[in-house]
Amino acid sequence: MRYSTLSLAVIACLALTACGKRDAAPASTRTPAQVDDARIANAASEPQNWLVHGGDYQAQRFSGLDQITPENIGELKPAWSMDFDTTRGQEATPIVVDGVVYVSTAWSKVYAADAKTGRQLWQFDPQVPGPVAAKNCCDVVSRGVAVYLGKVYIATYDGRLIALDAATGQPVWTTQTVDTEGMYTISGAPRVGGGLVYIGNGGGEFGGRGYVSAYDAQTGQMAWRFYITPGDPAKPDGAASDAIMASLVQPTWFGPHNDYRGGGMVWNAIVYDAEFDQLYMATGNGYPWPRLIRSEGKGDNLFISAIVAVDAKTGAYRWHYQETPGESWDYDSTGDMVLADLTLNGQPRKALMHTPKNGFFYVLDRQDGKLISAEPYVPGITWATRVDMATGRPVIADNAYYTDKPVTLSPGESGAHGWQPTAFSPNTGLLYLQANAHATSRFIPRREEFEYVKGMDKLGLHHFAQHGPYEEPPQRDPNAPAVESYLLAWNPVTQQAAWKTPGSGGGVLATAGGLVFQGYSRDVYMGELRAYRADNGAEVWKHDTPNAIITGPISYAVDGEQYILAASGAGGGGIISAPKVMRLPQVGRLVAFKLGGSAQLPADPPLAGPVVQVTQRFPADVVAQGAQLYLDTCARCHGIGTRASGILPDLKRSATLNDAATWRAIVEDGTLASRGMIAWKGLIPDNSAEMIRAYVAEQARAEATP
Repeated sequence: MRYSTLSLAVIACLALTACGKRDAAPASTRTPAQVDDARIANAASEPQNWLVHGGDYQAQRFSGLDQITPENIGELKPAWSMDFDTTRGQEATPIVVDGVVYVSTAWSKVYAADAKTGRQLWQFDPQVPGPVAAKNCCDVVSRGVAVYLGKVYIATYDGRLIALDAATGQPVWTTQTVDTEGMYTISGAPRVGGGLVYIGNGGGEFGGRGYVSAYDAQTGQMAWRFYITPGDPAKPDGAASDAIMASLVQPTWFGPHNDYRGGGMVWNAIVYDAEFDQLYMATGNGYPWPRLIRSEGKGDNLFISAIVAVDAKTGAYRWHYQETPGESWDYDSTGDMVLADLTLNGQPRKALMHTPKNGFFYVLDRQDGKLISAEPYVPGITWATRVDMATGRPVIADNAYYTDKPVTLSPGESGAHGWQPTAFSPNTGLLYLQANAHATSRFIPRREEFEYVKGMDKLGLHHFAQHGPYEEPPQRDPNAPAVESYLLAWNPVTQQAAWKTPGSGGGVLATAGGLVFQGYSRDVYMGELRAYRADNGAEVWKHDTPNAIITGPISYAVDGEQYILAASGAGGGGIISAPKVMRLPQVGRLVAFKLGGSAQLPADPPLAGPVVQVTQRFPADVVAQGAQLYLDTCARCHGIGTRASGILPDLKRSATLNDAATWRAIVEDGTLASRGMIAWKGLIPDNSAEMIRAYVAEQARAEATP
């Protein structure tokens, strides 16, 4: 049953009143085994819990708790914190069930903690092999677990799906969901519904085909698999997607098939819709990036950068809507999908709302996938002028595909909005998200023959500063609008902004208390949690946290007290961001706040030491070659131009910089492979390690010179 906005508000109010009069049922009397479809479908009736990734089956990330309000938020203080055992990025959404918090961390570890005190109850470490870290672009993050039918489900970075006993953390079953020889990883959270566990995968910058698999929640047996992009037309996959691949998808691709082309990874957003027994999958960019290389410059290349709906039980295709046909700009459509009942043109509609990287806000009829509306949610979009409502297709700008010359486009590859969670409030009717306007990227085509190298992120264009035969990219046009980042409240009915508040933050949470919570980064490492009025965007509260908060907070209640909880820890895509002041890395943690809290959060991390004093001089030509090698192989983890974040090692501060033999053993032989630093021998030319050392050494010398 679906509720109107008014009835949802009444239910939320009654639920909180009940929570205030009596304690939430303790874990000893209500076990996670009772989390089933019926309970999740009625999640609004127990706002003291956060049962699934998006808060409910609509993935609205809205809490019905209203104890914390703009009027009393000044009393919101730290209640507790719990340290993890890894310094890498933290992007998980915690799950809370009857007084227990379940959360995953970097390296796919899982913790259970007491929701009132933060006391650790158990931990599970799947022992992800270190070298797997090199199979993706953006750190060894995990975006969360699922709790369902007495089990906690974690998808590991190396592609396993593991069911844990929710009471003890002990493995119940394990299944391998990807080819371990392929360039696949999993950073997304599993989703549950209809007795199944659903999971996609990542690795879209390294070649291969994305897919989503469904597994029996009790046994781990695969129920179905749906591929996003086509394989060899002469060799069907034996998957649920075979028929639609042959009839609809294959004709949108051109040129010979090969094993690396495709993309379309479903690495973040999946939503189970119990009302229509459908599963919605938000798909990623194509590989290689340019359609010119991927598909002879032709075709829509289904189902990249799209929303795809399938039968949740069988995986059979139902409908799709492609947001960026022939995608060539890293415009993933993997941002959160939000379901809601909206009144549009006087008629009630079962809607799916989506804010992908390409800058348009889409409202679809989620029953059949028909486009209802699409408007820019940020100004300054230049890759397309509009979405044609007659065809449902974007009107793409001339030379946007950069087939013969460079082009600068907005949004840039970072997108108008990334993966960070969005939130929808049924009370205000607004969807809240972090938005970025007027940011651009310069796309420079390659003239030379494309060569795929397994294990290398060869994208098919000149990336970062890899300018090849073209001129250096010009400086930003001084007359161009300034880049803007802000928290945006968007009305999906009118397709207009209600308000925007400046700031560059992460994921968001909306509450019945009339607030929107958002995490922030202070100079990469440290963070803040902020709160805004949901009706007008006025900032009403903020509190420093020792770690950056990238993902979205949640809310729950114990003993009649409302908590705001976030997983904190810099990393993820931020591993290539340079801080103003280098600090030592620190472990990630959970941070919880409540009215009248009295806990003390850990201090900010101390400053890092100085760069290495280089004792050797290197020839200019060797340094120049090292600069290109560094850019091709090292920059995505250790920072462009050696401007590292410090979350991964700043190589200018490495004690091995003056030790050629040890440096070579690390870079070429993989002596630190267990920490994620793979052996590059075989992927880079002979003597590359020494040339890279020469470049880093000169960068260190330059930084150390007054």
